[in-house]
Amino acid sequence: MTDIVVGLDLGTGGVRAIAVDLQGQIIAQTTRSYPLLTPQPGWTEQNSSDWVEASLDAFFDVTQQLNGHRAIALGLSGQMHGMVPLDGEGKVIRPAILWNDQRTGKAVVEIEATIPRQELIQRTGNPAITGFQLPKLLWLRTEEPQAYARLWQILLPKDYLGYVLTGELVTEPSDASGVGCLNLANRQWDTDILHALDINPRLFPPIIESTAIAGRLKSEIATRVGLPVGLPVVAGGGDNAAAAIGLGISSSNLNRGSLSIGTSGVIFAPCDRPIPDPEGQVHLFCHVDGGYHLLGVTLAAGGSLRWYRDTFAPHISYTDLIDMAERSLPGARGLLFMPHLSGERSPHLDPDTRGALVNLSLAHTEADITRAVLEGVAFSLRSALEVISAIAPIDQLLATGGGARSHIWLRILADVLQTELIAPKAEEGAAYGAAILAMVGIGVYPNLEAALNIYAQDRNVVQPQANPLYEAGFKRYKLLYDTLKAVR
Repeated sequence: MTDIVVGLDLGTGGVRAIAVDLQGQIIAQTTRSYPLLTPQPGWTEQNSSDWVEASLDAFFDVTQQLNGHRAIALGLSGQMHGMVPLDGEGKVIRPAILWNDQRTGKAVVEIEATIPRQELIQRTGNPAITGFQLPKLLWLRTEEPQAYARLWQILLPKDYLGYVLTGELVTEPSDASGVGCLNLANRQWDTDILHALDINPRLFPPIIESTAIAGRLKSEIATRVGLPVGLPVVAGGGDNAAAAIGLGISSSNLNRGSLSIGTSGVIFAPCDRPIPDPEGQVHLFCHVDGGYHLLGVTLAAGGSLRWYRDTFAPHISYTDLIDMAERSLPGARGLLFMPHLSGERSPHLDPDTRGALVNLSLAHTEADITRAVLEGVAFSLRSALEVISAIAPIDQLLATGGGARSHIWLRILADVLQTELIAPKAEEGAAYGAAILAMVGIGVYPNLEAALNIYAQDRNVVQPQANPLYEAGFKRYKLLYDTLKAVR
């Protein structure tokens, strides 16, 4: 029988599970979806039971495709920052509060009133941020005190799934560094921060390495999904870090990062030391390889295009809509789009900023507006990249996500960012990275460096071209943000 490992990514829209052989080829894969709950404006939640059921179904789907292959390990990845609160019996107290939830504004103020922002950034790599897990915990204490009184443990999404699969309570540095209270210097919970906030450090699980075995698959779970009893479950990584490993991005090559254009836009830059931006304009997290990474986030990248299409052009396919942008010119004939439809993360950390379409005239066409949306997202990402590059310069970005499949959007991004973009012809995402981490965890490969060489693929390369229209447009973009902020 041929050995395989299973990787799973617990995303916001659904779960993806894959089986990968030890040479890196995908043998089987499946996806399962689950609902997103929005009980109030600005709130996003999910039922953790939906994650579990979808994940177990996905495992079963994969095992039905194995045809004689034998699973020897399982690796986990998932959406970061979410909070799953458990009581003393290990049962979930309330629905999980997700990464893009915005209810915790008062908690953020409370944290930074207790720990000065500069000290928080130096200790954790980040200021207090509404989407992180720590403010959610303070919100629970204030707004749902009865639930807080029952609290025994809080877990991140993938770590909760790991607990269900193995019965073990653990996390690992890449996901833990997005909680808001991990000391990046020693990669452990910062007890000074927690004691200052009157929070018991025991609410947080022990931290193990990303390639460590978190536990072994329970017999009742194994029987249900068709995997071996006692299968090693490797801790894995947060979705961005795991996806980076799936692309071969590590701290051993500091010149190459990644650019993901999905619902959000994310720039990932590896670094070998924990050097935060002094103002916390971009995130600093642990990488799964023992290093670190900077992360710049535009909350509505593909989300801006989706909003525009759903609102103004529902009859046009995404492909046709993006292709239409080629009928316009660089600079979109003077139109500017601000993609802050959900507030903004990097570099503004401003949940209250909003989008805008500026300088419209009777002469503008649908092609101009579409191009302005694509360019506005690129300008937003450049704002984040400029902060990242001052700390960790990168020469290349591996471009992934739905937006990276568009030739015109790749060209706009390369020219605006003035960075070489490399688009893999196939991308496997965080589930693939979780599978690689599982291989290292059980000793198939001696370390991540050796494992990263297993999967080579064809790539499209887009070289940046200087365009003065984009440089002028970016200056106007920055000025417009400042102007809109002043009049809010």
